[in-house]
Parts: sequence; structure tokens; C-alpha cells
Amino acid sequence: MTDGLLLVHAFPLDARMWERQRFGATTVAPDLPGFGMAPSAGPTMTMALAAERCLEAADAAGLERFVVCGLSMGGYVTFELWRQAGGRVAGLVLANTRAGADTPEGAAGRRDLADRVRREGNVLANNPPPLLAEHAPEELQQRVRGWVADQSADAIAAASLGMAERVDSTGDLATIDVPTLVITSDGDRLIAPDLTTPMADQIPDARLEVLPGVGHLTNIEAPDRFTALLRDHVAACGIRL
Repeated sequence: MTDGLLLVHAFPLDARMWERQRFGATTVAPDLPGFGMAPSAGPTMTMALAAERCLEAADAAGLERFVVCGLSMGGYVTFELWRQAGGRVAGLVLANTRAGADTPEGAAGRRDLADRVRREGNVLANNPPPLLAEHAPEELQQRVRGWVADQSADAIAAASLGMAERVDSTGDLATIDVPTLVITSDGDRLIAPDLTTPMADQIPDARLEVLPGVGHLTNIEAPDRFTALLRDHVAACGIRL
């Protein structure tokens, strides 16, 4: 067994979003259930089920301890990993995510999306959420749209329902006793910086980085800066990649 890095992808994408952050054999970036090449977890992909999939991938790669980097939905899964297997977590990177549960209105919107994609197919293919900054290059926008279009309607519906029912993780923040990096961006149109930045004050000794001029997918829009931050943080956690 060895140490490594576990990357947990955003919704509605798959592990291809981490192409610039894969550092070798000890970096594990699984497709969450139903996304990419992964089999479905059933009608609802809870964050707990997604965390179990991540632990299976870590086990298969021979990782005993790991830094977890989760972006957006990947951050929700990261909180589940902390609850399920905190003893294996050497550090955390919480990127463009939040600890709180959905509001009733937000949860209802996710359930409505699940119903719609099951009736009509992957409607996000032609109308994706605002994952990038408004001024993002067209080539980058097309690449992300392609990733969204590749996902099945069932996966989108199942993840939407799982996010709608996720628990509030705010109470867990004070229990996090491993080095933690919180990343947000001033152009995030999905999870505003003022929802992400408070986590850095609630997690003991957490570090906050705000990336300028980019949107929700910070690792894709600012890959060099994001990757440098990630490498430095992994090293600070005592993990050699």
C-alpha cells in the first residue's frame, strides 16, 4: 500500500476533467457511478454511494492514505469520504463547493431536473449549466459541452436526486484536522465565492485561495495555477507523488 491523490469530479462531467491534474500512478480519478465508463448505482446516486466508489478505486490502486480533492459535487462527496474514512485522509482540497445542504427550493429544482431528463433525455447537452466564466474561450466551452453531452440521462437524474438529499456538512467542518485548502474563483456563477470562502474560517488552519477571472471549473480554466496549488498542498500533507 502507498499514499496518493484522489480526485473527485464535478457534475455533470466525468473524470476527464482532471486531465491536467493527473500526476502518475498514485493519482486516482474515478468516474462516479453512472458517469463516464462507470456502471450505474441505481435510480439515486447518493453522495455516500459515490464515496464508496471512490474508496473502491483507492483500494484498487493500492492507496492507504490520500489527499482528496473534490470540486463542486466532488466536494459533497469529499465530505462523505471524511465521515466514512477520515483516518485514511491525509489532506483535503475543497474547490468551488460548499458545505451546506440545498435549500428546499434548490432541492426541488434538482428533482425537477431529474424528472425532465428521464422524460426528455440529456437536456443539459444543449443547455449546460454555467460551468465556465462568461468570457471563457470557445474551444474550452466546446470541450466542456462535449463532456456534458457524453453523460447519460440516467446518471444526471440519479446524481441530481443524490445531491438534493445530501446532508448538511457544516457541522463537520470543525472536525477536520488535516491540512485543508479551500479554492474558489471570482467568476463562479454556480457556487458563489461567498458560499465557499466561509469554510476556510470554519476549518481549523485552512488556507483560502481565490482565483481571479475564471468560473466554476477552476482546474480547467486556470489549470497551471490550480495544478501548482494542488501540488504544493499535496506536498504539505506529506504525500509524495
